[in-house]
Amino acid sequence: MYRGHLAASAEEGLELAAKERPDLVLLDIRLPGISGLDALPRFREQNPDLPVLIMTAHGTMETAIEATKRGAWNYLLKPIHNEDALHHIRAALEHRSLSREVAQLKRELEDWRGLESLVGRSPAMQDVYRRIGAVATSSSSVLIFGESGTGKELVAKAIHRHSDRAGGPFIAVNCASMPEPLLESELYGHVKGAFTGAIRDKAGKAEVADGGTLFLDEIGEMPLAIQAKLLRFLEEKRFERVGSTEPVEVDVRILAATNLDLRVQIKKQLFREDLYYRLNVVSIELPPLRSHKDDIPLLVARFLSAGAGEPSGKRAEISQEAMKLLERYDWPGNVRELKNAIEHAVVLAQGKTIAPEHLPSHILQSLRGEAPAQGQTLEDLIRQRTHRALDVAEGQTEGNAYAEISADLEKVVIETTLKRTGGNQVQASKLLGIHRTTLRKKIEDYGL
Repeated sequence: MYRGHLAASAEEGLELAAKERPDLVLLDIRLPGISGLDALPRFREQNPDLPVLIMTAHGTMETAIEATKRGAWNYLLKPIHNEDALHHIRAALEHRSLSREVAQLKRELEDWRGLESLVGRSPAMQDVYRRIGAVATSSSSVLIFGESGTGKELVAKAIHRHSDRAGGPFIAVNCASMPEPLLESELYGHVKGAFTGAIRDKAGKAEVADGGTLFLDEIGEMPLAIQAKLLRFLEEKRFERVGSTEPVEVDVRILAATNLDLRVQIKKQLFREDLYYRLNVVSIELPPLRSHKDDIPLLVARFLSAGAGEPSGKRAEISQEAMKLLERYDWPGNVRELKNAIEHAVVLAQGKTIAPEHLPSHILQSLRGEAPAQGQTLEDLIRQRTHRALDVAEGQTEGNAYAEISADLEKVVIETTLKRTGGNQVQASKLLGIHRTTLRKKIEDYGL
């Protein structure tokens, strides 16, 4: 239910707007005194975020377009149909509400900039921040637990950045990305002739990280033989390059991360128990995104403000319907999957506000309990379109799903028929079995 104020002129409307601070203005172009076109910038000066809907007759279409260029949200053609007007009013109010929410989220994002893009205001993420602050200034090893995509490396970078070693290097090694001989050389380096292809001496990542932090990602995947050498390195703070017996002493802090339960790996004899306790002096566990979904709007705002998927870096916007779907999805790939989904949606939206149909199809199918299908029937496609319309209707006081679905189907039928007849409306009306006047009106309504 909307509460409105009526003004007989633009001057009176400006006074009312200054006093009442409305959420939206319906402005006629032809008014006594100041015209709506001249009054529009003055409404915008009072409140730059105020959506203004212009009302105009067909004969003043060019004026309406000019008003849109000057900042009007949209225009309504006379005679105005209630259903059409309500649709535009809802859209404008939703846009304003979302703009306010995104602006607030952007302000809140500034609080997280110091944590290397870690984002979240939920109790679970607040606990992560507290732990980062507690361990940052110590020299103890830290073991970071969390599912894939939760941001374990970001936590490691935040610890390094807030530590006394911030001026030193941060070196990351993925322990699951290379075979045992290569991993040993990557960590500790080698001397010339140590193996085929070793044509010169090479410093390892542990040596390069001297004075800083060495981050061992996917530590649970490290081969047992390398684990033994890592344990010795942690205890003695020195190692030998592959092919050498000369010790190399370094001052590095070890941070490690895994998405595996290392206690299970220990029982399977795939991970050394003594190494586990040596690494796990302090632990930080990152929660899966499904357990703190209230952080999703903030994360989305972060990705959009960073221009995710936009070569120009221009921030896109997202509709409330799309946001609600993101909040319903369980995100097995966690924050990384969410970031990829936003990049996907921005590309498909092509500068427009992100809508449900711009989201990855596997997300929409998962939310509807569907499996990705090949060779979908017409009924399947209609069913999917119905679900999208119902998703939108659930977020409104009064839904309009039936009219929207029917209009979409009708538009496709008419457009296809016109293409088949080469634009011949007489032939199209005969094939469809509808009157030419009716067909002509529908063509105008759908902009065909």
